[in-house]
Amino acid sequence: MTAGPRVATPPPLRWDGTALHLLDQTRLPGEEVVVTLSGADDTAAAIKRLAVRGAPLIGVAAAYGLAMEVARTPTMTALERGAAVLAGARPTARNLGWAVERVVAAALARPDDVAAAARAEAEAIHREDEAASAALARHGADALDAELPPGPVTVMTHCNTGALAASGRGTGLAVIADLAERREIHVLACEARPLLQGARLTVWELRRLGIAHSLLVDAAAAGLLRGGAVHAVVTGFDRVAANGDVANKVGTYGLAVLAHHHRIPFYVAAPTSTIDLDCKSGAGIPIERRPPSEVTTFAGRRIAPPATFAENRAFDVTPADLVSAIITEEGIAKNPYGPALAEFVRLAQG
Repeated sequence: MTAGPRVATPPPLRWDGTALHLLDQTRLPGEEVVVTLSGADDTAAAIKRLAVRGAPLIGVAAAYGLAMEVARTPTMTALERGAAVLAGARPTARNLGWAVERVVAAALARPDDVAAAARAEAEAIHREDEAASAALARHGADALDAELPPGPVTVMTHCNTGALAASGRGTGLAVIADLAERREIHVLACEARPLLQGARLTVWELRRLGIAHSLLVDAAAAGLLRGGAVHAVVTGFDRVAANGDVANKVGTYGLAVLAHHHRIPFYVAAPTSTIDLDCKSGAGIPIERRPPSEVTTFAGRRIAPPATFAENRAFDVTPADLVSAIITEEGIAKNPYGPALAEFVRLAQG
């Protein structure tokens, strides 16, 4: 597909100081519908059904959800209840729990005005996430530009990691977009479950960015990687353990194995808030399991025989030794990582 004209992507969320307005990503690409949220319960529900998604962005949304909850009921009981509801919405992405913990800590530090403290912390998280997207996009594009051969290149990506998944430009797709401003690039976007996020969202974003792209059946990735048609694989990530093991959308592990076997660089990108130093390895990362109906039905119609069970895991874990480098707003951690991940987190947290 040739690149088309650039069209501005609507913001995935907007905070008006009182309520949170979300672009419902389950309705894309067919409709651009905005839903308005007012507290912890409706924000958690939006996160669960993937109306808002992407590890960094659900952290931002959860922070605002908790801020709205304590604005409505400025008590420690409401703070604790709202935090528990939001933290349990989706288990794999580290940013969700990280953002909730920050808002809780800020509110506890100001018991005289928990609502103002929670709101200020949520707004700070939002600003920081936007700045992180811009910085990691630049770092990642610098690394790819230096490593890839001169001339036009083809990059494969999985899931959705652009402006719909984080504040600002995004994560993995932000790196690709920054690179596309420097050289000719063609993107192969995998369909990616759950809910075919690559087909529905990544392609929609690439089209609006004016970047040449093709939609790729997930099962076709192996042949393309073997045939030398791909120069690099770039994805996001939802949690990284202290040893560098990476959790990302299901199917990422297979791409990493293939890329490693065929000596193709495999990069993952996300802010340092996604790194979990308390988790020693990928074995400790909780893996979200989603409803079987997402697999057994399509467009509201059953496609599998009645009573069919579907193992619908939303994520898998890629061992650290298959990842060429981790891209963050603080720079690049190349394999082997050593103390680099901890240092990135220390810098980011001041």
